[in-house]
Amino acid sequence: MPRSVLAADTPTWDARPFVPASADLVELGRAAADCRGCDLYAAATQTVFGAGAAEARVLLVGEQPGDREDRLGQPFVGPAGQVLAAALAAAEISPELVYTTNVVKHFKFELRGKRRIHSKPNRQEIRACKPWLEAELRLIRPTVLICLGATAAQALLGPQFRITRQRGELLAGTGLAPVVVATVHPASILRAPTEAARQAAREAFTADLRRVGDALRRASG
Repeated sequence: MPRSVLAADTPTWDARPFVPASADLVELGRAAADCRGCDLYAAATQTVFGAGAAEARVLLVGEQPGDREDRLGQPFVGPAGQVLAAALAAAEISPELVYTTNVVKHFKFELRGKRRIHSKPNRQEIRACKPWLEAELRLIRPTVLICLGATAAQALLGPQFRITRQRGELLAGTGLAPVVVATVHPASILRAPTEAARQAAREAFTADLRRVGDALRRASG
């Protein structure tokens, strides 16, 4: 297995040496477990690779795994995942059609006492981990790609992309999937200051996913 590609002073991080040239999703996930393409693996419990069927029609991409995801080794199994699952159900998008993953596959955090608090990945870490996401996209070839949050949207659509301007739009011609949609990350809904604000945010998030459900049904004739 290739050694980590960390330089002494200015790290040049890159997961590409660890990504198999030819692999199915199962083999890709096994290879990702040994990734040393950046230094996030050192503190994380494990790699959290994507989950879902290779024939999934919807690929959901978030920022990175959280504390619970890191401990269990599955994406979107914490509180934000519950928000996501409820919105998908309300939008009538079957879980069997969905593959979930993150731009960064290791949990980045700061310790505050005994708590591990989410820390946003930087550009180097995002760039280093992106080859795994690119491999997932090549294998799945989804009908719809959903970027959850600014980190995922800007990693895939460019740093100029703003969810505040293009949230919920059905984007075509990106080269990533026939339809691309960017919306908020479900974790942001949980951070809303009041229950009324959280409810409004849930409804807006569900409306975004309903557009995806409608697009899938149109594509199916």
